[in-house]
Amino acid sequence: MKAMKIALAAAAATVALSGAAMAEELKLSYNLGVTSDYVFRGVSQTQEDPAVQGGIDASYGIAYAGVWASNVDFGADDPTAEIDLYAGVKPTVGDTSLDFGVLYYGYVEDKGLTPGQFGYFEAKAAASHAFGPATLGAAVYWSPEYPGKGGDAVYVEGNAAVPVAPKLTLSGAVGHQDIENYKSYNTWNVGLGYALTDKLTLDVRYHDTDEHGLGKIYGSRGVVSLKAAF
Repeated sequence: MKAMKIALAAAAATVALSGAAMAEELKLSYNLGVTSDYVFRGVSQTQEDPAVQGGIDASYGIAYAGVWASNVDFGADDPTAEIDLYAGVKPTVGDTSLDFGVLYYGYVEDKGLTPGQFGYFEAKAAASHAFGPATLGAAVYWSPEYPGKGGDAVYVEGNAAVPVAPKLTLSGAVGHQDIENYKSYNTWNVGLGYALTDKLTLDVRYHDTDEHGLGKIYGSRGVVSLKAAF
């Protein structure tokens, strides 16, 4: 665990120095989507209700930064919207793509028992590699202080994607969320993404966790999402 924290801290430092990586031009991209249920690491963030989401990303060489937002519902007097800020670098080593970054999960009307208690930082280290038509990946996220005085937290995930027909891609992920002062859990998802156009994708996905006893938002669910990227 200590070695993992050191590695992620080094990744965060790399992000801070990423201005040294230059490119020919600044590129901007945008995304907008709707989903029947906003699920994050197997857990509904909207009490199983729909969400509208969107973001803006900027890239300059291997460096990137962005902002993303969605409505959320954690219960009475809790946040109504999530706004995430993130930045990082995406170098390549041979045929392997790497991603080192930092993220901040912020919330609008974050009242709770302690104002601002839901917002938190994470450091990220991820890698992906293509094996023929399939892509396999892994990622680690570390937070020094999980919301609600949760303490040290680590999320580890393995993921894969493979085209199964023209415009149709099968993908899935398996993850483990470990939280120092809360109950840890495992999560997984599998689904199909269909490219309706070169900018519009329909995704149908099944999500589940092994801790249904923590509440209905941890239960199994099917989710339909539509996302435009341009």
